[in-house]
Amino acid sequence: MRVLVTGAAGQVGRALLRAAPAGAVVVGLTRADLDVGDATAVAAAVDAHAPDVVLNAAAYTAVDRAEAEADEARRANRDAPAHLARACAACGVRFVHLSTDFVFDGRASVPYPPDAPPSPLGVYGASKAAGEAAVAEACPKALVLRTAWVHAAEGSNFVRTMLRLMEGPSPVRVVADQVGTPTHAVSLARAIWRLTETGATGVHHYTDAGVASWYDFAVAIREEALALGLLDRAAPVVPIRTAEFPTPARRPAYSVLDKTATYAALGGPAAHWRVELRAALAEAKARRSAGG
Repeated sequence: MRVLVTGAAGQVGRALLRAAPAGAVVVGLTRADLDVGDATAVAAAVDAHAPDVVLNAAAYTAVDRAEAEADEARRANRDAPAHLARACAACGVRFVHLSTDFVFDGRASVPYPPDAPPSPLGVYGASKAAGEAAVAEACPKALVLRTAWVHAAEGSNFVRTMLRLMEGPSPVRVVADQVGTPTHAVSLARAIWRLTETGATGVHHYTDAGVASWYDFAVAIREEALALGLLDRAAPVVPIRTAEFPTPARRPAYSVLDKTATYAALGGPAAHWRVELRAALAEAKARRSAGG
């Protein structure tokens, strides 16, 4: 199986490259290697590499900045997947595209099923929803996989931000009225490869198991980091309401995704998010010890 991974320098892209199954010939393309917003460049890359599968991990993920950079967000999250889907459809290549829980408005009180209609609150979510629609139109047999709250031992993410803030002298204030599910990039990568091997199509949801508020997540990061010795001391975590921490972009208050069908396709549920958090922090500690 020949596989082309776009967004290879991001936290999910790197995890995909490391988790590649034996026998897979994988080429990772970073933003410097391929401008996924350029339709001509995308078509040329798919033609040149002749993959069996394209895994699209490229995205604009700066949720707040997207409100002021709408054109850039749409180019990466709407236009780029459309270009990739068309190129794959033209060459008979399978296409896997990553999306987000931010396509929903968070007004639900039970997990969102894959067929729930998108209703994004901001530019980022709207650009990702538009990307999903473009993929479905251009490549009906594509797999669109929504995920949420992705973190890893490297890159820019909530876990690493919390670790940095907790080393400071001041209490860390974290919203407690937004609920979702943390997802380890390594866990997500394993699921993507498995769904690719099974030939899954359509819209699927994948996160680690369980639910949490951002406050719950932060408290767990603190506890696990102290237990592992990743932090010698840590500032306390203080719960606040969303209204006390205004941001340019509105966020869904509840964005738990229903993974029932996806877990069945994978042969069982994911590990709980706290188990995967512990694994990510252990990797972070190992990297620190190795000077990485």
